[in-house]
Amino acid sequence: MKIKYWWIILVYIAMQFSGFIGIPALKELGVPRSQIIGMWGTISFVAALIIILFMLAPEMRNRHRNSERVSRGAAVGWAIGGIFMAYASQIIASLIELNVLGIQPGSENTKQLVDIAKHVPYFMVVTAIVGPILEEIIFRKIIFGSLNKRFNFIISALISSLIFAAVHNDFKHLLIYTAMGFTFAFLYVRTKRLLVPIMAHVAMNTLVLIVQIFLADKIQEMEKHIETAQSIIGGLL
Repeated sequence: MKIKYWWIILVYIAMQFSGFIGIPALKELGVPRSQIIGMWGTISFVAALIIILFMLAPEMRNRHRNSERVSRGAAVGWAIGGIFMAYASQIIASLIELNVLGIQPGSENTKQLVDIAKHVPYFMVVTAIVGPILEEIIFRKIIFGSLNKRFNFIISALISSLIFAAVHNDFKHLLIYTAMGFTFAFLYVRTKRLLVPIMAHVAMNTLVLIVQIFLADKIQEMEKHIETAQSIIGGLL
């Protein structure tokens, strides 16, 4: 792995642990307790993305020299198809977890992020866009990309996906993170364009936010109506 990539990983790790300094600092500045995590999360993620993109700038300028990359038109097609592939892999993994492993749906990590976004609306930009971009750079371009030069696709995707799950601290849904990791890694290998898995990742996170924040009440209301209708029908029968 390139020395520069190790420095990028170090920046990402520093961002993950920066709250130990940033959160107390915001408390001292009088930021409301309910907004502290979201505010510092936004500051740290955006700062890390800017630093990492600056470090990758030379590679980004030279990326057009890669003759293996698919055309822009093909990339758009793969990006759109990749969104459906990512959702399909997540649904299949969720069904396996529920029906085979007995793991109930619902991620504690997702719940925490949604709760933060409800208190700090601009944090949604981090969850939906900034976070996925950073994760695809770290887990697909750097970790998976470096491993894939030495090992086959399955081993490289598996290791990078396990690290992906570990960072989210959600081993309960390890299968889902692994399925998503394999999907994003496949999109990256197939197109040689990091933007393709980024778009799929952004779309997934955005949909989760829309459902959990803007449609949650309506979904609960619909569920109550369905339960009421079922009880009435059951009483008639």
